[in-house]
Amino acid sequence: MRIAQVAPMYEAVPPHKYGGTERVVSYLTEELVRRGHDVTLFASGDSRTRAKLVPTSAAALRERFTLQEMREVAPPLHLAMIGEVMQRADEFDVIHSHVDYFPWAFAPFVRTPLITTMHGRLDVAYWPPLIERFPKTPLVSISHHQRAPLAALHPHWAGTVYNGIPVSEFPFSAKPGDYFLFLGRIAAEKRPDWAVEIARRTGIKLKVAAKIDPYDQEYYDREIKHLFDDPLVEFLGEADEEEKRKLWPARMRCSSRSIGLSHSAWYRSRRWPVGRQCWR
Repeated sequence: MRIAQVAPMYEAVPPHKYGGTERVVSYLTEELVRRGHDVTLFASGDSRTRAKLVPTSAAALRERFTLQEMREVAPPLHLAMIGEVMQRADEFDVIHSHVDYFPWAFAPFVRTPLITTMHGRLDVAYWPPLIERFPKTPLVSISHHQRAPLAALHPHWAGTVYNGIPVSEFPFSAKPGDYFLFLGRIAAEKRPDWAVEIARRTGIKLKVAAKIDPYDQEYYDREIKHLFDDPLVEFLGEADEEEKRKLWPARMRCSSRSIGLSHSAWYRSRRWPVGRQCWR
């Protein structure tokens, strides 16, 4: 099958450090290639893949763009990328988008099917009017619970596909570490302050391996930075893949998956190949 994978340009595919969506796109792309599919990846020019790479920017945007550029320049750059994808639509049997709503308005003008995996939060204000405007757009959720904020609108859910990982890259550790691990991104919806509070209440050390986006710098400076002065907290900054694997044998990993998905609190623990993870 001829497949176009369309990735955000904020991080490389795979990302050098943080980058959840781009990492999932990389895993998916490489596995499709391994299975014999003809895959074309539209992504930043510093991406690495066995697929056919179409560089849609010289390099990933986050590390070289200012906050203003991320807000004002990045969106039109993604629209330009979508334009290139749609111009080449006849070359593919399916277009798999990972860039939210950007291609939806153009999909009716091409014959190639478009499907979009929704990687982020769906409880933000712009989703309802977009779903109402494009009700037949096939969507993929990454969990059943993720759909909840849009349930009343009945989007065209084609299915749920949980984010997969190559298990062999995450060695199992039967012996847990003596610390909690907060891994991901510092942002208000991720609630790193809760992670600190849990560490304080339990007396267990907390390691924070997380990036700070330009969008979130003010939040970090105002509400989080002083919390990391606690002797129980060790802020490691943004971790690359090698550093993440060294950190995995934590007592409990608190992923920075967004918590703003429902009005009621829900906690869930899940076995990972390397131990146990918790998230809200």
